[in-house]
Amino acid sequence: MAHDRKFRFGVMALGAESAKQYRETARKAEDLGFSTLYVPDHFVDHPFGPFPAMAFAAEATTTLRVGSLVLGNDYRHPVVVARDAATLDLLSDGRLELGLGAGWMTVDYEKAGIPLDRPGVRVDRLAEAITVVKGLMAAGEFSFSGEHYTITALDGMPKSVQKPHPPIVIGGGGKRVLSLAAQEAQIVGINGNLKGGRPDDPSNAADMNPAQTDQKLQWVRDAAGARYDDVEIQSFAGFTLFTEDSKSVAEAMAPAFDCQPDEVLDSPVALVGTVDEMIETIKRRRDRWQMSYHVVGSEVMDEFAPVVAALAGS
Repeated sequence: MAHDRKFRFGVMALGAESAKQYRETARKAEDLGFSTLYVPDHFVDHPFGPFPAMAFAAEATTTLRVGSLVLGNDYRHPVVVARDAATLDLLSDGRLELGLGAGWMTVDYEKAGIPLDRPGVRVDRLAEAITVVKGLMAAGEFSFSGEHYTITALDGMPKSVQKPHPPIVIGGGGKRVLSLAAQEAQIVGINGNLKGGRPDDPSNAADMNPAQTDQKLQWVRDAAGARYDDVEIQSFAGFTLFTEDSKSVAEAMAPAFDCQPDEVLDSPVALVGTVDEMIETIKRRRDRWQMSYHVVGSEVMDEFAPVVAALAGS
């Protein structure tokens, strides 16, 4: 069944100083109409482990979905991921969105002493991991023999509430990982190409200007084929700024994004302007890219709440 492309919104919640504070963040996100609370998976500047944080947020709420954005595949074996994800989906009454990624941030690997393979190897390993996770959530015993993983007659337990498995989120900026996402995920995140391994790499911004985003969506369409209408398109607006002077901000941003000021505010990694301007920007993105699922940082969710109220479900 084709996706209805109705707007929904998520918050990225990095951590908290106490259980009370994180509980309040989750409950506020739910009360404000956000669909999902997401937790990232990095070892530097991202304090919470994804599965405990997601479970805690799910227990603190009733309808709020929880998700990983995204798990670093090299940090945990897919058999463990499948079991933990199915357990969380069961105990949350089917509210998990399972974000999976190949791993990219160089400092994570360096500080943790994890070998960092070239991107092609990491994407190959992710592709196998997705097969394993899906296979273990299906009924009956599952076996798999690949270059990176071997599973022998394992009946994955428990089974998830959402069938055949929780929605899988895969994000990326390169052709190969976006093609994999288009073929395997229910939610495709459109990101910059982070092949440099650093979040502050100057090339990241230019890879997310509107022209580059057009190309990324074309890769997704080409790889998805007939299933493209079933895929939900997502973006994380890591730069969200409320201002009455969006023109000046656009002029300052344009050189980094390698585009004209009147184009830069359409980059999916940014939301800049007044509430009304953001509403119009988000509508344009759905018209142009079918992008209906937007994630912002939890630190701006109060200011962003009027956008959610105006658009969620429409």
